[in-house]
Amino acid sequence: MLVWMTSSIEHTRDEMRELETLLSRIAQGDKEALGMLYERTHGAIYGFALSLVRRPSDAEDILQETFLRVYAAAERYRPEGKPMAWMMTIAKNLSRMRLRDAKRTSDLPEEEWERYLSSKPGVSTEDRLLLQAALRQLSDAERQTVMLHAVAGLRHRESAALLEMPLATVLSKYARAVKKLKQAMEADGR
Repeated sequence: MLVWMTSSIEHTRDEMRELETLLSRIAQGDKEALGMLYERTHGAIYGFALSLVRRPSDAEDILQETFLRVYAAAERYRPEGKPMAWMMTIAKNLSRMRLRDAKRTSDLPEEEWERYLSSKPGVSTEDRLLLQAALRQLSDAERQTVMLHAVAGLRHRESAALLEMPLATVLSKYARAVKKLKQAMEADGR
């Protein structure tokens, strides 16, 4: 099951170049390119924001605000092969502002993970339920490292910079999360 997480969502260099091309078009005022960028990246950005703010309505607001900021700042983006990291940084900063303003956290509702996972093609209902149960066993930091690497396709080094953690810490949290997910699946007989 973890194979679909890493292989189906991993961003290749070509995909990154395509995202950079879209950002370049957006910088020139191309709203169609903004829609195309949204279609390709909204799931990863929403999932990451949700893992930070843990409230569906806040994550949706952050998603929309992220794309407004991307549109407004696209001309300042410098192509370095890291468009997802740039957009995730915007989402992270917006999430932090939201948490700071609200000074609240709450548990992530199960139906939100279900909704997010059900939007992923190739994931059966059984796999969704198993992954949902396994994700509940992860700490917030572990869940965030999984979301950034497996869902958003960021490299661990990019995740470390985004989360402002040492690379070794991110690698350790990711490895621990994967181990927990594997144990949960083995306990289920997979």
